[in-house]
Amino acid sequence: MNFKTLPDEEKPRERLFLYGAKNLSNEELLMILLKTGTKKISVKDLAGELLIKSGGIRNLKNITYPQLIQIEGIGKVKATEILALVELSRRIEENVPLVDVLNCTSPEVIIRYFHHLFLEKKQEEFYVLYLDNKKNYLEKKRLFIGSINYSIAHPREIFKNAYLLSASFIICLHNHPSGDPTPSKEDIQITKNINEIGTLHAIFLIDHIIIGRDCYYSFHENHHILNTK
Repeated sequence: MNFKTLPDEEKPRERLFLYGAKNLSNEELLMILLKTGTKKISVKDLAGELLIKSGGIRNLKNITYPQLIQIEGIGKVKATEILALVELSRRIEENVPLVDVLNCTSPEVIIRYFHHLFLEKKQEEFYVLYLDNKKNYLEKKRLFIGSINYSIAHPREIFKNAYLLSASFIICLHNHPSGDPTPSKEDIQITKNINEIGTLHAIFLIDHIIIGRDCYYSFHENHHILNTK
């Protein structure tokens, strides 16, 4: 059926008004964004082609301007609008009001708000979350990039920032690009060092979480970190 001949209640914009955006498919949401197709291709087919070319909705964030304008029916205007939407989505995700939610020790909550830091990363990245004396979120710092070892991930940098922020608690996060979150000997040693130094300085390590592919390893949950006050 030609898109123009669809009953109004079946068109994406009207369906959004009637049922809400959450009840629309990825294709329908893109149809609203694209607005129109061309004489050769309907907006519905154009939305489907965009999903195919980008490798699915999850990979749309990686699409580039040259890739977009190679798709028949997407010119400069549509390409820039799509890229603007992708960038806005990224910024919204990074600026969740964490101070209202991250005042607990649950790895699931922490991962929910910080998993985007590690998406599609090809090497290890080591972050530290700094919390106040009520375990409210203060700030995050990316301190190291590359394979974790003592010479690179030195606790000096971790605790220097803790003092500057007047933090009382810290949570360490890093990823394993292999997808397997099982801690290495280096991960275990670094966690032990940070925990011991933190206890000495009354800046306590709540957890060290290793992010894998749709899974994680929590040192706290596995009883490697017991002194969390």
